[in-house]
Amino acid sequence: MIEVDVAKRLDQFALDVAFKAGGGVTALFGRSGAGKSTIVKAIAGLIRPDRGRIQIDDAVLFDSAKRVNLPVQLRRAGVVFQDGRLFPHLTVKENLLYGFNRARGDKQIDAQSVVGMLGIDAILSRRPLTLSGGERQRVAVGRALLAQPRVLLMAEPLA
Repeated sequence: MIEVDVAKRLDQFALDVAFKAGGGVTALFGRSGAGKSTIVKAIAGLIRPDRGRIQIDDAVLFDSAKRVNLPVQLRRAGVVFQDGRLFPHLTVKENLLYGFNRARGDKQIDAQSVVGMLGIDAILSRRPLTLSGGERQRVAVGRALLAQPRVLLMAEPLA
């Protein structure tokens, strides 16, 4: 279960959103500039809302009234953005292991199954600049999954 009730002002843009979502897949739809990526960044801890509360299951990630703002690395949110944001100096395998090696808690998602599921075994030794856009996105999804996230947040990852 994810619960979001936040407000954030960015220049002329004002976001004020509240929703609850159960387990499974939840998608945010809206026109460009509606605040979808801002919501993803707030849940991940990449931006701090002006006010509100963000909770995933029993974990309160942000609560302005109680002055709770869990650091990014403790939120266990796997994030995949439209541009992939891979480390260009690392190979595909090293990018995948970056997430895996920094995972907190039990490692229930195993690297080989993710590699197989995403069909990226043939490109493990390549660097991101040599990959197609689709390959980069699959690697970014794999790295996020291997970080053993509590929640996987994707901002137009397949655009």
